[in-house]
Amino acid sequence: MDLRELYQDVIVDHNRSPRNFRKLTGATRTQEGFNPLCGDKLMLYLKLDGDRISDVSFEGSGCAISVASASLMSQNVKGKTVAEAEQLFNRMRALLTGDGQEIDLESLGNLAALSGVSEYPSRVKCASLCWHALKAALQPPSQVRPTEVSTE
Repeated sequence: MDLRELYQDVIVDHNRSPRNFRKLTGATRTQEGFNPLCGDKLMLYLKLDGDRISDVSFEGSGCAISVASASLMSQNVKGKTVAEAEQLFNRMRALLTGDGQEIDLESLGNLAALSGVSEYPSRVKCASLCWHALKAALQPPSQVRPTEVSTE
């Protein structure tokens, strides 16, 4: 099995059985995300314990890439500090957009499954919706607005 097939299997698995797909009671932060191009919708729930994400979940509907990305994200940010989650957001944005930065795929673990998305510009917004919602949810509550993936 080549790497591409393995990555595809990870995405299919996370789409069929999304991890942390539920409403999180007691969430300290929530963030709505919407992609007007394809209709992907997401509600992200975070529970912060001080500066650490103690729990995370999401609800919504979307394409396989969108759901798989949210599932993978939820697994990978749980237990991280806000600063660590923001660093991961920056690395994932670079990975998804293919902005030329060298990305150590091995250090991303199962998130590397999303590395092929940059080859399909119309899918980048699908994969990045949850990440932009996360970034917004990590901001002080007074600065939070609904997240809409830019159509530009």
